[in-house]
Amino acid sequence: MKKTYVLDTNVLIQSPAALMAFEDNDIVLAVNVLESLDALKGADGEQGANARHCIRTLEALRQAGSLTEGVALASGGTLRLETNCVHVPLPEGFPQARNDSRLLKVCLGLGRKQPVILVTKDIVLRIKAQMLGIEAEDYFTEQVSETADQYTGRIHVYVPEARFDAFGAEPLAPEEVYQVDEGGAPVAVDLVTNAFLILHADRSQSKTKLARFDGTYIVPLRHKNKRPYGVTPRNVGQIFMQEALLADADEAPLVIVKGIAGTAKTFYALACGLSAILDGDNPAYRRILISRPNVHFDDDIGFLPGDESDKIAPLLRPAIDNLELLVDQSDAERFRNEGDLAGKIDVLFDRGIISAQALNFIRGRSVSKTYLIIDEAQNLTPKQAKGIITRAGRGTKIILLGDPQQIDNPLLDPRTNGLSYAAEKMKGSPYCYQLTMADDECERSQLARDAAGRM
Repeated sequence: MKKTYVLDTNVLIQSPAALMAFEDNDIVLAVNVLESLDALKGADGEQGANARHCIRTLEALRQAGSLTEGVALASGGTLRLETNCVHVPLPEGFPQARNDSRLLKVCLGLGRKQPVILVTKDIVLRIKAQMLGIEAEDYFTEQVSETADQYTGRIHVYVPEARFDAFGAEPLAPEEVYQVDEGGAPVAVDLVTNAFLILHADRSQSKTKLARFDGTYIVPLRHKNKRPYGVTPRNVGQIFMQEALLADADEAPLVIVKGIAGTAKTFYALACGLSAILDGDNPAYRRILISRPNVHFDDDIGFLPGDESDKIAPLLRPAIDNLELLVDQSDAERFRNEGDLAGKIDVLFDRGIISAQALNFIRGRSVSKTYLIIDEAQNLTPKQAKGIITRAGRGTKIILLGDPQQIDNPLLDPRTNGLSYAAEKMKGSPYCYQLTMADDECERSQLARDAAGRM
């Protein structure tokens, strides 16, 4: 049975492809949605680009037929503009002139003849719709599974004792490892390419080894014993993270690391990048390029004083904090002379070893032989994440870091943000290593670890 979906502007601004994402069902746009797209078409950044994309799509449909009567879509459904329902009454207390109210009026008016579903990213509008008996839902096409069900990049498995002891000298076949069900019976494991494994000897379960599934065999970690830029991993998660970050760009051009604050995501990414450039005579990359998405970048960066580096400096302070720990690893001496410490960091920027760039200047470029760190990537939209990953040129390694539970963008959540979206879509890719840090792997301080578990 066909359904009728009324779309809010915020759905189209996040994903212009939504116009074609409802299969053989009917799509209705209220006239105020068209007005909102028109108001946004001149905006900088992704909002403006998406508004223009939608308008061009509507223009192509207009040329194919009448938008007010309905135009057939390739998916089998139709799209039309609704100009009526202006005088549909709303209950007392509902503002009459707001765009939200116009959508509610359209839903109520159309709902007299057919079932209607309102699709909006606005939670408050969905609540209002429920108050009026209107079915409402979020836009699900770009949603991934719940956080607890998302891929973590690591798995515990058991290995027969003899094969466990031989591992290292020879790899394991995936059918040689297993898990156990609730009754203790062996269960085959469906391994994902580039998944990290904690191997347990099945007779001496206190014996463990770390490994990775390369798509064919389970192999030992190659970078486990390295100390990038003098840093030593403190837990299993950091060992896995080090393996992913030190892998050559040709082998692992994309690394995705999720986890709570304090699990050393940015710290380790910088350490491995500096090691790849400064340790040895043949640098793996030309430079480290750091960016950090911010919900205000597209609108407000032009109003900050200074050049581009000055404008984004406040947003990159977390990276500077981590560089302070890396360039002087003596806890006793690090902050004795703040001027010397700042000078060491300035040298890295002055020599071009590290540079920072606003996210909206990275999109649209082809980045070659660069170690690209996108911090706070949970504030990316799925389209932005795709735009960044597809910018990778030869020899470039892209690292997406973030915590899906700490999102500032009001239109995103743990299931729709670009970090989680990229992680789920790139699961199993031979070009992507990914890992979710565990809460108990927080190493910032005892207080930070305790708070992460309690709050």
